[in-house]
Amino acid sequence: MARTKDPAAQARISHAVWEVLGEHGPHGLTLRAVAERAGCTTGLVLHRFPDKRALLLHARDLLHERTAARTEALEAAAATPRDALRAVLRQALSLTDETRQEARVWLGYLAAALDDEVLAERHRAGHGVFVARTRRLVAEIRPELTEAEVAATATVVVGFIEGVSTLSTADDDHYDAAAQLAALDRLLLVLGLDDETSDA
Repeated sequence: MARTKDPAAQARISHAVWEVLGEHGPHGLTLRAVAERAGCTTGLVLHRFPDKRALLLHARDLLHERTAARTEALEAAAATPRDALRAVLRQALSLTDETRQEARVWLGYLAAALDDEVLAERHRAGHGVFVARTRRLVAEIRPELTEAEVAATATVVVGFIEGVSTLSTADDDHYDAAAQLAALDRLLLVLGLDDETSDA
């Protein structure tokens, strides 16, 4: 893919792609909208992103880079697998302006991927990293579980996180930060991923 030679222009365009998708969804993510947000010509955007799919793929890659770096750091800093799992899951919720924007980008990308196999494949690859990390941490916390039980437990956890984070993008009254954290605490307790004495 051709690149603009000006690093500052590249950064402005990249940031514009992220903001436009997060604010206006896939339908609003156009070359013209990105150019206007970046303060450049559509030709300059086209030089790097030949079509809308390229814009969406770039946004998904940015999302993966941001969340992967954050989760790696959180897990590395955690004292126990339980602490690591809680930290990794908390950062995936929509608790701050930054993570709410990430949830909107994720949701917008996923909507666009429904009828585009190239986008769907990129989603599966990125999402698979989160699923694998969750399964590994669940297995470390609950070593007595079978492989199938670990997979099922991780599916419950991932489904909860993605569902609550998605719902919060349109309904902050019912899914504000306090409600999300309380629900996460309850889920981890019920699944035996928090309280050492839980037999759940």
